[in-house]
Amino acid sequence: MDHLILRLKKLFPEPLHSRIFLVGGMVRDILLGVECQDVDLAAAVSPSELTPLGFRLVESQSTPNIFFFFDQEIGKVEVTRLSSLDELPEDLKRRDFTINAMAMTLDGELLDPLGGEKDLESRVLRTCGATSLSDDAARIFRALRFESEGWRLDGEAEGAISSRDWSDSFRRIPVERFSQEMLKALGKNDPSRFFRRMLQFGVGREYLPELFLMQAVPAGPLEYHPEGDLFTHSMQALERIALQTSDSKARFCALFHDLGKLYTPKDQYPRHHGHDAEGAVAAEAFCKRLRLPVALQRALQATNRLHQTANRWDELRDATRIKLALNAIKGGIESFLPLVVAADCGGAMPGWEETLRVASLNAAQLGIDPVLFKEFPPEQCQQLIMQHRIHELKRKGVPEE
Repeated sequence: MDHLILRLKKLFPEPLHSRIFLVGGMVRDILLGVECQDVDLAAAVSPSELTPLGFRLVESQSTPNIFFFFDQEIGKVEVTRLSSLDELPEDLKRRDFTINAMAMTLDGELLDPLGGEKDLESRVLRTCGATSLSDDAARIFRALRFESEGWRLDGEAEGAISSRDWSDSFRRIPVERFSQEMLKALGKNDPSRFFRRMLQFGVGREYLPELFLMQAVPAGPLEYHPEGDLFTHSMQALERIALQTSDSKARFCALFHDLGKLYTPKDQYPRHHGHDAEGAVAAEAFCKRLRLPVALQRALQATNRLHQTANRWDELRDATRIKLALNAIKGGIESFLPLVVAADCGGAMPGWEETLRVASLNAAQLGIDPVLFKEFPPEQCQQLIMQHRIHELKRKGVPEE
């Protein structure tokens, strides 16, 4: 904190210091002793005072405009401009929750008009006012993300969420804002709470209808899925993998590994023949609708396509294991596919790391004479490489059923 304050004092000319305040989540993190990710400021300064310092205006349709600057020492600095110092209390009241409605001067003095410090100690999410959520309905998902890291909404906030239909409000909010909160929640200690609370409050169907459909879909035959429905199975998979890795991509893929089961004709229940291929196809449109990164889309497609084969690891031949590894590498899921298998069915993939190593070996590393590639057509060359990979896998003694 001392380094941060010192840097901010150097960034801004001294005559501006009394008009600049640390605000929002930054103050919350400072009081919690957590490293601040971004620097959020409220400042009663004019554009003409900010732009010479390197700040540029960033306009937004759904959130207040900010002035932005990147500092090599402290990272992103965002300034919400105030018309005057008298506007600060109102600015704080317009925020979402009291824990995010505190301010701090550059001299370290805390300004807490709504009692956020007390709520901070209790880890309670209390809205700043009666219209805090209706002013920006995306704050509901922010609250659920906070709950996934141990915070809890107070009764009044829960009542406000449950008291009305938010559909019209959500339709006016870009899907990216929902997806951002979802991905952040996936990285927290209790990621499944975000999705369980969505169903409990009946919020977010506009963004994630698949989640709401899962409850009516059997996970599979009861002898394999005694948990019953697909929602319960998906939450269990998420909770299991969350114990093994904090990787949001791995958790996301585990959560939606059975996406294809949502498209099984009801007359085929409780079985889901071909759901792996169906899910791989559906994953593309699913991720594009949520405006998710291409790498995440590719990973989800690969997880859906490969998890059924991976679940039968002990039954696979060496060639099939190598092909599985090659496809996992291509999809970017090689580091966590065994974790998905364990989360899905409790299975294990002994020898996976060695299989990945062998699958990654090229012809030269396998000791294949390059002259042979001039003599044989491409198909035979690929077969030759596979034969050498299989030989290498057997040489290393990787177990095969």
